[in-house]
Amino acid sequence: MDTHVCVVGLGYIGFPTSIMFTTNGVKVTGVDNNPKVIEMLGSGKLHIHETGLVEGFQMALDSGQFNLSSEMVEADVFIIAVPTPFNPDKTADLSAVTSATKAIVPVLQKGNMVILESTSPPRTTIDIVKPLLEQGGLTCGVDFDLVYSPERVLPGKIFEELVNNDRIVGGYTREGGERAKRLYAHFVKGEIFVTDPTTAEMVKLMENTYRDVNIALANEFSRIAHEQQINVWEAIRLANRHPRVSILTPGPGVGGHCISVDPWFIVEASPSVSQLIKTARLVNDGQPEFLFELLEKQVGAIKGKKMAALGLSYKPNIDDLRESPAIDFTELLADKGAIVSVYEPYVRAPKLSDSITVAASLEDAIQGAEVIVFLVGHDEFKTLDLAQLAQLYGDSSGKEVVVVDSVNIFVDEDDSDSIFKLVTLGDGLQKS
Repeated sequence: MDTHVCVVGLGYIGFPTSIMFTTNGVKVTGVDNNPKVIEMLGSGKLHIHETGLVEGFQMALDSGQFNLSSEMVEADVFIIAVPTPFNPDKTADLSAVTSATKAIVPVLQKGNMVILESTSPPRTTIDIVKPLLEQGGLTCGVDFDLVYSPERVLPGKIFEELVNNDRIVGGYTREGGERAKRLYAHFVKGEIFVTDPTTAEMVKLMENTYRDVNIALANEFSRIAHEQQINVWEAIRLANRHPRVSILTPGPGVGGHCISVDPWFIVEASPSVSQLIKTARLVNDGQPEFLFELLEKQVGAIKGKKMAALGLSYKPNIDDLRESPAIDFTELLADKGAIVSVYEPYVRAPKLSDSITVAASLEDAIQGAEVIVFLVGHDEFKTLDLAQLAQLYGDSSGKEVVVVDSVNIFVDEDDSDSIFKLVTLGDGLQKS
């Protein structure tokens, strides 16, 4: 019986997964090579923000089943949940996966199971993880089980989706897959499907690529709208009245560790037959530049202008800044000589260029700004209308203040009686 699970990597996936196992009767040792993470958790402090994490962590501590370690320990099951970013050439950086795998080898014993959860290019489990684990002298499928089981959760709803989402487990052997199914059944209420590792790897990549391609279509529509002088938001609403059409919404780009990364793993694996996927990635990666060009057409020279950038996370109401297009856009403003102040309600001290000022509040960020750019649809921003924003801004001394809305916060608002000139991404009817 698998009574002791070692979770390697205590980030956005590994840490909540540890809590779920612990609070459902499984002994867990969380391993992380970052001493600050171990130190913070050891003192009862959290290193990431996630809905339900405070309560879940306290339950895990109260259970007496949760332990921390900076080094690998013996266990029945090892779950690798480390980051897999990409290199500058868009190929997968699997250094954390290989490092974690190598660290398991000295403590791997007959009867153990190793599960890779990190998002990976096809055949990573079979071609990279398996040979590394077998360097210790044990044979995969005979002496130990090997499984790939991707996380499929949404930041902000991780605990809810860990429990309720269906789960995919790809076993090197069918028996190993069924064993992993029984393990995850400790907390998963969704259906658990057993397949092979490479199919499971591809499933995860396909899910996020599907989203990326559809977002790219919406972003391309937003660009076309400016050329054809239409409002893309109205056009999307009307097109979506068709019973078989569901166009997504455009924005400043695509970020996060999944949707903006995973499609490149498919391109890396099969470059000659993934042209649509590559093109979609280029469209979404180019959206911050398009938004900058739109702004430049409206306000002229950027250098020396005081600008407020509101929102830095890659999606609303979370603290995750990974691969955020909002950061790319903000850094671009600074590179072009703008005087930039930013406000991100979910991150106190984001790491940005030294020339960018981090404000403590929205009001502080916009004071005296000639341009205000909304980059993320946080709830705090979406409750505003132009009149409320004007109250926060105060006296404009008669100067024109440009508000750039890249996430359609001020939908259907009229700026004719406002101190602001409203510029909306995808609204080709606006005056330049």
